[in-house]
Amino acid sequence: MKNITMYTGPMCNFCEAAKRLLVRNNLNYKEIDISSKDGLREEMIKKSNGKRTIPQIFFDETHIGGYQELRELEKSNKLSNLVK
Repeated sequence: MKNITMYTGPMCNFCEAAKRLLVRNNLNYKEIDISSKDGLREEMIKKSNGKRTIPQIFFDETHIGGYQELRELEKSNKLSNLVK
């Protein structure tokens, strides 16, 4: 099982939706709140090739994207295969 990391921020509806989606699919994840420490936003932007919006989601080191991309993976039944 791949490690799932999600960069989030405060009062982010898409972050909450992504968390619910992962929980609904019985997937554990590590949450990194970019507002909790200086430098985390810059780390996220660098790892996601310039993406500035939250959430940004990674399976191991593979950048998945945000909530919309995660939802599309779920809808197309590709999510479970990607996290194996």
